[in-house]
Amino acid sequence: MTVQLPAPPAAPPTVAPAARRSRFAPGAGDQRKAGPLAYVLLIVAAFVSLFPLYWNVVAASHDSTRVQQAPAPLLPGSHLLENLDVAWNQVHMGVALINTTVVASVISASTVLFATLAGFAFAKLHFKGRNMLLALVVATMTVPPQLTVIPLYQIITDLQWTDTLQAVIMPSLVAAFGVFFMRQYLVEALPVELVEAARVDGANSLRVIWHVVFPVARPAMAVLAMLTFVQAWNDFFWPFIVLTDTGTPTLQVSLANLGAGNHTVDTAVVLTGALISTVPLLLVFAFLGKHIVGGITAGAVKS
Repeated sequence: MTVQLPAPPAAPPTVAPAARRSRFAPGAGDQRKAGPLAYVLLIVAAFVSLFPLYWNVVAASHDSTRVQQAPAPLLPGSHLLENLDVAWNQVHMGVALINTTVVASVISASTVLFATLAGFAFAKLHFKGRNMLLALVVATMTVPPQLTVIPLYQIITDLQWTDTLQAVIMPSLVAAFGVFFMRQYLVEALPVELVEAARVDGANSLRVIWHVVFPVARPAMAVLAMLTFVQAWNDFFWPFIVLTDTGTPTLQVSLANLGAGNHTVDTAVVLTGALISTVPLLLVFAFLGKHIVGGITAGAVKS
């Protein structure tokens, strides 16, 4: 007689845990479409940013009487060419633009070069006193520039550089902020393995800097160049001390004497001069902005 044993109870079906979506899964990085609120905020931000420039153009196209009236004009007038002619010829704006372009370009180029070299040294090279020297460089940023005016002016006078462009250029060839900025960028952006691989291939220090450091640091160099150029372009305090309006003035020194009359100031002409001085900065932003985006794109790694 065959005894049939009861079959063991069936195991309950196992429920697989919900798969956790990886951030590297296909579609994980898809951007969401912006909603209406995002467009409203962007339009408001663009309006707030561009309105001062627009009103500067409007004010430059009116005469001084209309600019000072209330409410202020919001539509362009018919005096723009007249104000441009007065502003351009009253203080020799062309010469001031050339001088300012030379000063800002030289200061920007030297600051980017020296700051990148010093930043690379502080970030990737090991030498005695590195941290102490970096601390000293950063500490100089806390010294107000007004404290150095008298000894600096005495040095410029002894060198007989008064009312010359080198009096403005030489004290600003490198900035502590630029060194610290490039050092912080290269610490994260430049792998030590790249430098060591270049050294193994027989590259000397100059080739490492030219073929490894500069390509990696190009986005930060463009940002530093833009910031330095704007700062040098708008600098007024030191150029006003060592330069004169009749010698080799920069743009800000010339603007200080623009629109002056018999106990009155032509506000429209002053705003026209400010408009002239703003246009080159907009061109610099447009030019270096492409390099910033291009440098970031070139440095991206596709996995």
